[in-house]
Amino acid sequence: MRWYHEFVDAIGEVPSSDASSWADARIANGRVRLWQTPDGTPVSMAGATSLVAGQIRVAPVYTPAHLRGHGYAAAAMVEVSQAALAAGAKEVVLFADLANSTSNRLYQRIGYRPVADFALYDFLRDRPGAS
Repeated sequence: MRWYHEFVDAIGEVPSSDASSWADARIANGRVRLWQTPDGTPVSMAGATSLVAGQIRVAPVYTPAHLRGHGYAAAAMVEVSQAALAAGAKEVVLFADLANSTSNRLYQRIGYRPVADFALYDFLRDRPGAS
């Protein structure tokens, strides 16, 4: 649950659900994997969505800052990606922050390829002068 909050904070988003519900649902459905050291200490997590239209999206991928640089996220990503393919996904996709060159190099090193750039626009109705 703590890592979910840390991930959401790190990407500047607002949680879509409370951390307990998120963790319970992901764990119950096998949609989050924790990578751990040989002594059982969790060091990274990678999640995946349900299969929809032949696709599974990898999200979130998170390693606490003090544990980065050891290949933990790469190992978790490979595990989740292989599990997605084994579950029948024809495509395994993820959205990455273009400004984060470290994660983008990792994703490409393990086999992901950039396909398209996206932009998010928020049109607010409640602004003065908006109709």
